[in-house]
Amino acid sequence: MGALVQTIANNAIDASVATASFVAITAPIHCRLMTTNGTATAAGTELTTGGNYTSGTGAPTLTFAAAASGSAASNSAVTVTTMPAPAGGSIVGVELWDSNATPKRLWWGALTAPKAVSAGDTFTIASGSLTLTLN
Repeated sequence: MGALVQTIANNAIDASVATASFVAITAPIHCRLMTTNGTATAAGTELTTGGNYTSGTGAPTLTFAAAASGSAASNSAVTVTTMPAPAGGSIVGVELWDSNATPKRLWWGALTAPKAVSAGDTFTIASGSLTLTLN
């Protein structure tokens, strides 16, 4: 996956050098499907609610194995049956958001290749396919 969102990266650095406490992340983590990718400082464009996809806090949830050697892989699949038709016809990336009352954007990144989908299709990201890494 691409990278940590800048505010979360700053928070982790501050916590690691004791200039601030780490702000807790609220489970579960939502995997939002993006039709336009964001950046470290700005969210992308999320797939619009439709079919069996609900945007925002209704996006599919995702879990991760504990980190080892600076990486953590997803240990659950993301599956949306009966997809809505995405703007531009493709899912190009994902963003991970927490479930706080005011959700925090955590990670963002492009898919290896855009995935063309049509209304009614099933979209799946296999368990283990999303890996988060800090170097």
